[in-house]
Amino acid sequence: MVLEKIREAAERVARSEGLEIVDVEWKVGRERFLRVYIDRVPDAVTDFGADNNGDSAELDGSEALEGGSIQASATAAKPAYAKISHTDCERVSQQLSVILDVEELIPGAAGYTLEVSSPGMDRALTKPEHFTRFVGRLAKITTSEPVGEAKFFEGRLAGFAEGNVRMTLKGKEGRTVELPLQMIRKANLVVEF
Repeated sequence: MVLEKIREAAERVARSEGLEIVDVEWKVGRERFLRVYIDRVPDAVTDFGADNNGDSAELDGSEALEGGSIQASATAAKPAYAKISHTDCERVSQQLSVILDVEELIPGAAGYTLEVSSPGMDRALTKPEHFTRFVGRLAKITTSEPVGEAKFFEGRLAGFAEGNVRMTLKGKEGRTVELPLQMIRKANLVVEF
């Protein structure tokens, strides 16, 4: 199985629905599990609201045939984008499941579980445009190697430029650091109330 081909199929489906793929995860344990996170394309936003609500839809893959640069205010505390609905997840799940089976992108007779979900309130930040879209939001970033003397950073996103994520760290000083994108192991928004 090639995860990149699955990602390409998921992106085709998402684009047809005016959505984008945030991330694709494949896990093998007692079951084979494929999770796809979807979100609204910022330019396609029509219903502004709070963070995504975490809706998701599951479809067992073995039963599939049966069944740019975003401008953001650095002072914005919450993103202005539409929620992913259960219906969005269900549509993408059904279409992607058919493609996965027809194109035989997941080999083997054993079934798999496909889950399509919103990225949630503590969404992962995986693409350069995410760091621009969520400028002003609180985030946690872990790097694979120390930047300065640290591998863990928490603060407000301040943008993305020249391959670096800019972040204003929490604290009295509020100093700004630049973290090379290729060194970021994990980045997530922090839920604020």
